[in-house]
Amino acid sequence: MTTRSNVRLRRVYDPPEPGADGVRVLVDRLWPRGLSKEAAAVDEWPKAVTPSGELRKWFHGGGSADEFRARYEAELAEPGAVAELERLRRLAASGPLTLLTAVRDPGDSHAAILAEHLAE
Repeated sequence: MTTRSNVRLRRVYDPPEPGADGVRVLVDRLWPRGLSKEAAAVDEWPKAVTPSGELRKWFHGGGSADEFRARYEAELAEPGAVAELERLRRLAASGPLTLLTAVRDPGDSHAAILAEHLAE
């Protein structure tokens, strides 16, 4: 799946596309189950822009999608995340950047919210 600019969304379990993926960035807080580092072919894993453990637990405990977005965007406004967002924007400006996640539908996940922030 592709988003605006040079930022793409893909499942980490999908095989890499060397000609299209560019820099592959894992945007999940935890390493994906059952996936070796070699198979994932992840170039970067910036935990500062992943949803916190507390936010993940809250959401999986029955939190709403709208409230998740608001809380995640608040986390992305923290200084460490802001600096990492800027670095990722620079990477995307120089070529493809693929955000990888283990969720079944990357377009309806935190990765899509992150992609929106990178496109700003």
